Amino acid sequence: MTVFDDAERRTWAGRAEAYAASFAGLCAYPVPMLLDAAEVRAGTRVLDIGTGTGTVARAAAGRGAKVTAVDAEPGMVALAARVAPGANVRVAVLPDLPFADGEFDAVVGNFVLNHVGQPHVALTELRRVTRPGGRVALTIWTAPTAAGQALFGRALQAAGVSRPAHLPVLAPEDNFERTAGGLAGLLGAAGFADAACRTLAWNHRATAEEWWSGPAAGVASIGQVVVSQTAEVVAEIKRHYDSISAEFAGPGGVLALPQLALLGYGQV
Repeated sequence: MTVFDDAERRTWAGRAEAYAASFAGLCAYPVPMLLDAAEVRAGTRVLDIGTGTGTVARAAAGRGAKVTAVDAEPGMVALAARVAPGANVRVAVLPDLPFADGEFDAVVGNFVLNHVGQPHVALTELRRVTRPGGRVALTIWTAPTAAGQALFGRALQAAGVSRPAHLPVLAPEDNFERTAGGLAGLLGAAGFADAACRTLAWNHRATAEEWWSGPAAGVASIGQVVVSQTAEVVAEIKRHYDSISAEFAGPGGVLALPQLALLGYGQV
C-alpha cells in the first residue's frame, strides 16, 4: 500500500452519499460500453472493481450476469448492496483481492485505476483473477481533462489556490500517460492480449449547484482541495466557479459540461 493509496482511503471515507448525489451520475455514462467491451452477458461471472454506488453491478446484473462487486470504502459497499441487491457486494482493496486465480470470466472497473497507487500492480492482480480467455475492461479520465472537469481547476486558479502539499501524486515510476496509447500500453505491459483503448466524449448535464456539490462536500481530490481552505477562500472559489460555469449554461440554467474518458480493454 502506497502513500497515494492511503490518501485515497482518507479522501473517500464517509463520502458515499455525497458522491451519489454529485459525480455518480457523471460516471454512469460509460457503463453500457464498459460492459460491452468486457463481453458481459447472461451467465457471465463478472467482478466489478471499485463498485462505488453500484451502478455497474446493477447494470451487469440486469444483463443476467453473476455479479461480485467490491469497494475499499464500507459506505460505498453498503450503498451498492442496496442499489444492486442481486450482486455479492463486499469490502476488498486492490491489489490484494480475496479471490482465486481465474475465478471470473470478466473484470470491469469504472474510473478505478486512477485511484490506485500502483496501476501496473493492480492490473496484474485483475489479470490473475480472470480466467484464460476472459476479458478486462476499464475506464479512466484523460489528462489533460476536458472542459467540463477543468471548470473546477479554473476556479481554483482564479482564486489563487494550488494543490495542498498533503495530497500526494503517483510516483513517477508508477504513472502513465492518460491517453489511448498510454492506457493500451499499460494493459499490454501487464500481459493482456489484444489490448486496445478508445476515447469516449459526451456532455454531462447538471445544474451549477449539483456540479458544485461534490467538491463542496470534499468528494474526490478536487473536493479535498476545496475543503482544506478557509471559509473565506472557499467563498472566493465559489464566486469564480459561478462566473465560469455560466459559459456552459443552457436552457433553464442547466450546464452542458464536455467530458472525455478512456475505455481500455484486453484479453487474458
